[in-house]
Amino acid sequence: MSSKSAATSESLLDELQTTLAHGTVARRVETLRRVTDLFINGAVDFSDEQIGLFDDVFQCLMEHIEISAKALLANRLAPLGSAPPLTVRALAFDDLIEVAAPVLSQSERLDDETLIETARNKSQAHLMAISTRRVLSGAVTDVLVLRGNDEVIHSTVNNPGAEFSERGFTRLVDRAEGDDNLATCLGMRPTIPRHLYLKLIAKASATVRERLEAADPQRAAEVPTAVREATRRARAAPSAISRETAIAHALVKSLYEDGRLDEHQLAAFAEEGKFDEANAAIAALANVPVSIAENMMIETRAEGVMILAKVSGMSWFTVKAIINMRDDLSGMEPADLQACKATYERLRPSTAQQVLRFHRMQQNASPAA
Repeated sequence: MSSKSAATSESLLDELQTTLAHGTVARRVETLRRVTDLFINGAVDFSDEQIGLFDDVFQCLMEHIEISAKALLANRLAPLGSAPPLTVRALAFDDLIEVAAPVLSQSERLDDETLIETARNKSQAHLMAISTRRVLSGAVTDVLVLRGNDEVIHSTVNNPGAEFSERGFTRLVDRAEGDDNLATCLGMRPTIPRHLYLKLIAKASATVRERLEAADPQRAAEVPTAVREATRRARAAPSAISRETAIAHALVKSLYEDGRLDEHQLAAFAEEGKFDEANAAIAALANVPVSIAENMMIETRAEGVMILAKVSGMSWFTVKAIINMRDDLSGMEPADLQACKATYERLRPSTAQQVLRFHRMQQNASPAA
């Protein structure tokens, strides 16, 4: 710090002691303004220890000052990457949105833990401020999606810097039913898992499907495919798939060609919630195209899974893992596992083969357009 800054700091320190001991609210506000000026003018050069001292000073001065002064402090500190962290945290937790919003929406000093705690306990206005941040992790958006109202949800999904977990995407797909704008924005996000994209499209209105076709012609082939899947009339249209899905399919193909793909590996994929890998694995083991397996895997009922598993000679343990994965990822009501087990044990391999032949014929007979 320069000698001039040091002298200013010393005079401010004397003023601060007097202000805290005897000062009026107006005197505190003026001192807060001067301390803020001093910090902003030298923030780049301050050490962590000096920033810590400012943290203490700000927190003392913030007690018993008017809302407008706190809001002004929040606006001035929010853009600073070196802002005093405890002060920023205190501002973020303020119940008054005029005070909290600037730091919640901008400050890089707030970590995910603080954002999550705020999102869990504060108002929808606080959630709205968080939803506009430049970057949002999946852990933070999970809470926004769970607690947020429609305005917060739309703001979060429209934020290009927001990431979503698979659970978050699942909740959003359910929430998008009947909301064309949300469904469209969700369908345009490149990271939405393929099976959830298909579920979204299957539920979507004609307006949403038209918007998605116009926005991404390469992916457009999936739209009629998903709609037919929803009515169990699958068609064989070449579908544009995401990079993540392509990588998953390539991994499974490599395992299969090396002789390392078996029932245990499929069960492991299912237990880890890896839909694309599990889908490609069961297709390879049942000796059917991935598209047919996918159609059968995303059916509302679990019969398709059981048909593929029976053809492959799999144990109930693996079938149960796949059914549980479907339920977890889709957000559907959990299947009656006892009833499914009884059905699977009664199902004959010859019957499963006949049903699978029917699925093949159905796909081959689907019109090309």
